[in-house]
Amino acid sequence: MVFGWSQIIMDIQPLIVLMSGEGHLHGFSHTYVGASLLAIFSGLTGKYLSELGLKILRLDFSFPIHISWTVSFASAFVGCFSHVFLDSIMHADVEPFFPITLQNDLIGIISVQALHKFCLYSGLLGVALFYGIGYWKPKT
Repeated sequence: MVFGWSQIIMDIQPLIVLMSGEGHLHGFSHTYVGASLLAIFSGLTGKYLSELGLKILRLDFSFPIHISWTVSFASAFVGCFSHVFLDSIMHADVEPFFPITLQNDLIGIISVQALHKFCLYSGLLGVALFYGIGYWKPKT
């Protein structure tokens, strides 16, 4: 859940640009410097929000609902850095290594269609592993 929270946090800046019509669509939040700062924020806030969300949903896990700080920050950093990486492949205005360089060498290394397929298949594999390993049981 912290991973998902980090995705939301990453796209607040582009949302504001889309709503206001002003600014750089994939600006500072879509750089590795910006993603690092947002990952710290996501890790700090996402731990408690995720624990609360799981309690509200009343999902019956085979373990207590507690997210460690290590898991929270690892999820946040993976979420934010992968977001920049994937957006760098498909959006020409992403400058992932700002302020060192404005160049984006990742743009178009694979097609957007292939990128979407990779994300879809990765998600399906994750769901299959989650249910296959048996971490989640519906509450009876």
